[in-house]
Amino acid sequence: MTPPIHRIARTSWLWLACLAVQGASAATIPVRDDRNRDVVLPAPARRAVTLAPHATELVYAAGAGDYLVGTVRGSDYPPAARRLPVIGDGTQPDPERVAAARPDLLIAWQAAAAEPLVRVMGKLDVPVFYSDPPTLAAIPDAVERMGVLFGTEPQARAAARDLRARLDALTARYAGRRPVRVFVQAGLDPIFTLNDSSIVSDALRACGGVNVFGQAPVVAPQVTLESVLAARPEAVLAGVSQPEDTPRNLAAWQALGLPAARQGHVYGIDADALYRPGPRLLDAAESLCADLDRLRR
Repeated sequence: MTPPIHRIARTSWLWLACLAVQGASAATIPVRDDRNRDVVLPAPARRAVTLAPHATELVYAAGAGDYLVGTVRGSDYPPAARRLPVIGDGTQPDPERVAAARPDLLIAWQAAAAEPLVRVMGKLDVPVFYSDPPTLAAIPDAVERMGVLFGTEPQARAAARDLRARLDALTARYAGRRPVRVFVQAGLDPIFTLNDSSIVSDALRACGGVNVFGQAPVVAPQVTLESVLAARPEAVLAGVSQPEDTPRNLAAWQALGLPAARQGHVYGIDADALYRPGPRLLDAAESLCADLDRLRR
């Protein structure tokens, strides 16, 4: 017996609806973040907010800068980022400003600073993606993941390929060079440094450098002048805000009696490029490697 035509039509409609639901489910975008969380977006992000300058740089590198609707104070690169609305400081973002931006994705960095805002985003059903690349090699991966989040995979893959090629060339060029003992200056009065868990130390390793405080038990320990002198660094690396900071830093270390400073081996690299785990850290690493190689001669 042939079923009535209306039953066939209803069955066909149900089948098509099921396919639509399955298709929508298949179209979701799952991406694992740097806290090892699976973040799922229903569609490519089109109104994202970043809570760290490096995250802003990663988004632009992935070709998705047009999809940012807010960021934190200090997100100043590339120049287009300076035109983005500011939703507060990276350590204390303003939940009301973020909510007013109507984001469909929040890209955070430090969990403690983002936690109050994350609770608000949870109530608004806005996905939160944590970005904190731990190594140079993780930076191209981070660019690719931004491409997935925003649906700009072709641009992101191309940028990631370029970054990987530069990193491969850098490590190949300096592999086997004599190790150079380096003090990483994160502060001078008082004196702070960074240990080997810092991405700055990873850049140093790519150049054949050895962080003299790499085994310190905390990421950014305060150290004494006596301990720096006892570590016998051959060079000092510091992030600087402007070029004239480097000669001032050199003079300060010379006055403190550091032998490496007497030989002129105090180097300054743009602090934003050096300390942000973004694409410009490759630029900083290339400059650092060249500085250390001149010291070897």
